[in-house]
Amino acid sequence: MTFTIVGRCKRTGYMGVAMATSSPAVGNRCSFVSRAGAVGFQAIAEPRLGALSLRLLEQGFTPKKVIKEVTDSDEWPGKRQIGIVNADGQSAAFTGDGNIPWMGHITGKNFVAMGNVLAGPQVVEAIAEGFHEKDDEILERRLVRAVEYGRDAGGQPEGQTSAAILSFGTDTFSRCDLRVDVSVEPVAELRRIFDWYEPLLPYFEKRAHNPHVPRFKDFFKDLGLTREYGREVPVTRGGSTKFPYRP
Repeated sequence: MTFTIVGRCKRTGYMGVAMATSSPAVGNRCSFVSRAGAVGFQAIAEPRLGALSLRLLEQGFTPKKVIKEVTDSDEWPGKRQIGIVNADGQSAAFTGDGNIPWMGHITGKNFVAMGNVLAGPQVVEAIAEGFHEKDDEILERRLVRAVEYGRDAGGQPEGQTSAAILSFGTDTFSRCDLRVDVSVEPVAELRRIFDWYEPLLPYFEKRAHNPHVPRFKDFFKDLGLTREYGREVPVTRGGSTKFPYRP
């Protein structure tokens, strides 16, 4: 009951997955990413098989071979939907015949767009369009936009409850891992959180290697921004007006 973009930035090599679904906490069990590749494992998700898919990518298996290995070892492959992109940009996808219509996928260099229980094929077509609309932007923006396009094309007729984005850069830890576990409008909420967080993507990458990097509040101020309930507001320098940070 999910629609997903699995993508790679050809310029940076960064990998990621973004998705939305009518079930809660989709990011907890359906996204698997490392520097070796990105996997979306959904429909009736099996997190152990999703993690296995990622390990096989890390051992050098191609996406097509990973799907064959995983589905051959699965007792209920017809209930799964899998999308994989590896570090070379190769992609492959699988939609089991036990998925609920509309279900399907689109694959291409550096991406997979897929979903099940959707309003129609226009949803995955829109996801692919959103991902490719601005190839020069950072990967995470493209992933969030792709999910927004899928929602706007009809998404799931029963609506969405959760959404998530997970990406990796060159480090062994995630570059972006944001989740909306329960919301009336999870894709809109994911966008709000991502826009708030986006300036911190390079900040936390740098801070992991340099403990002398200042606190993120000061980092925002150096950019001329602060944060108040997720809104961007200007910092008044040298004046009496202040906008206290609120988590």
